[in-house]
Amino acid sequence: TLVKKDFAYAGKGDVYFRVRRFETYGRLSRCSLDGNEAGARVEVADVKEAPEDFVLWKSAKPLEPSWDSPWGPGRPGWHIECSAMAKRYLGDTLDIHGGGPDLVFPHHENEIAQSEAANDQPYVKTWMHCAAVRSTGNEKMSKSLGNFVTIRDVLKQYDGEVVRFYLLSSQYRRPMLYSEEALEEAQERLLKLYSSLRGAGDQTEQDPECEQQHRFLAAMANDFDTVNAIAALTDLSRELLQLQQGDHDAEFQTKARQLRAMGAVLGILQRDPEEVCKGPVDSDFEAKVEDLIQARADARK
Repeated sequence: TLVKKDFAYAGKGDVYFRVRRFETYGRLSRCSLDGNEAGARVEVADVKEAPEDFVLWKSAKPLEPSWDSPWGPGRPGWHIECSAMAKRYLGDTLDIHGGGPDLVFPHHENEIAQSEAANDQPYVKTWMHCAAVRSTGNEKMSKSLGNFVTIRDVLKQYDGEVVRFYLLSSQYRRPMLYSEEALEEAQERLLKLYSSLRGAGDQTEQDPECEQQHRFLAAMANDFDTVNAIAALTDLSRELLQLQQGDHDAEFQTKARQLRAMGAVLGILQRDPEEVCKGPVDSDFEAKVEDLIQARADARK
């Protein structure tokens, strides 16, 4: 299709994308072709019309895996693999496409160019580039460095909701430093939120939005600013802890429903707070919660 539309050309068994033919190239990364050459990761071959053109199909080399094609045996280029899988399983247009910031240029820029040129449809509605999780010493976690941990290993020590809350504690575009101490802190903060819901009834009623909910929604609408969204949850939970100390059941129940509604957006605070605060058998979860409540009460004196 791309060759027929004159967006690509073949030579010596290779097929290249004609970058300057795609007029909006660079709109995602805000890169100009005058300063960046998308296909210049390798030495310019004599079949390439321009250094920025990137490979769609690469002719086979001896002992390499290869597949037959109209241009001879070869393999797909790195960028076209993603576009092909996306079209096969998700269609011409994706609602959300993620990845690391190092993929914006040239990889995602090339995905946009080849997909939109082929399909005549917008490729992605929303791009979300997540910063890397970093290990102790502020190094990027990677398999090659051997400084990574797996989700399976983390879930052996911490509840899944704790891990989710920990990940939400940093805005997705900012690097996150992984540490056991940070997970412990996330666990305690989540327990505080659950402790403020002790005594809450069912969640069937619909309530008007409170001030914290307005702040929460504004934060989430601001590029998923989960840091300020959780701050709004925390402020409302403080009010709930104060209401637990007096005879304010109606107000408490309303605010508890509001806190649960906010938590539902993030996938947290939907379990029975009594069960969560008790924790696993023989654990010290409940003692921790009681200590936190007492410390908060003492601080208000």
